[in-house]
Amino acid sequence: MGDPLDEKSEASEGGLSTVTVTPVLVAELLADGERMPVYVHVIDHPDARVLVDTGMTQLHPAVDDMDPRLTPLSEQSGFDVAGIDVVVNTHLHFDHCGGNHLFAGKPVYVQRAELDDARTQDDYTIREWVEAPGVDYETVDGTLELLPGIQLVSTPGHTRGSQVVVVRTGGRSVVIAGDTAVFFDELDHPRTEGQRLIRALAPDEVWLSHQQEPWRPAAAGHPVGGR
Repeated sequence: MGDPLDEKSEASEGGLSTVTVTPVLVAELLADGERMPVYVHVIDHPDARVLVDTGMTQLHPAVDDMDPRLTPLSEQSGFDVAGIDVVVNTHLHFDHCGGNHLFAGKPVYVQRAELDDARTQDDYTIREWVEAPGVDYETVDGTLELLPGIQLVSTPGHTRGSQVVVVRTGGRSVVIAGDTAVFFDELDHPRTEGQRLIRALAPDEVWLSHQQEPWRPAAAGHPVGGR
C-alpha cells in the first residue's frame, strides 16, 4: 500500500496463512494545542479485507476549530478502496466515520447503541456523515464473531456503544481499540469499563486510533505510564 502505511503486525494462523493489521494515517487534528494523528486500520484476513474506521474525507464547519489536515483513503496512492470487503466502526464520532460513504453497499458493522446515539443525540457527531447515502449498517449487540479469529467486543466508556476488534491468530491476541483508550496510560492504568475489558483480554498489543505504534504490556517492553 505504499508510503501511508506505518508499522504492521503479523500473525501466522496455523502456519497456513498470515493475518496482518496495518495502520493508515488519514488525518491530523488540532487538540489541546497539539497536532493529533488519526489512524484507521486494515486487517488482511484470508477470507476478507476488513477496514476498521474510515477517518475523514472532507472538511466541515462543525470541526473547523480543529484545523483538520486530511489524507483521505480515496486519495492515497496504493490504497484500494474497492478492495475493502467489510467495514467496522469502533464508534461514530466524526473522525471515525467520515469516510463511510466510500464503502456504500459494503457491510458496516457498528454497535446498535452507538448507531442509535449517533442518530438521536445532538452534537454527537456529524450526522450527515453517519447517514451518507448507500451506507449499509449491520448492527451488533455485544459480541460478534466477524470472521474466524476476528471478534467484535462491546467496550463502553468513550461512548456507550464503543466496540473493539479482537484478532486472535497464531497464539497471539491483537486488539484494535478505536478511542476506547486514547493514550497508553489509559491501558497501563485502566479507568473505564471498556479499558478494563481490553486488559482482561490479555492482548499482546493494542492499536489506538491516535497513536502511531501499538501499546504493549509492560512485560513486553512498554514503559508503564507512556503516552
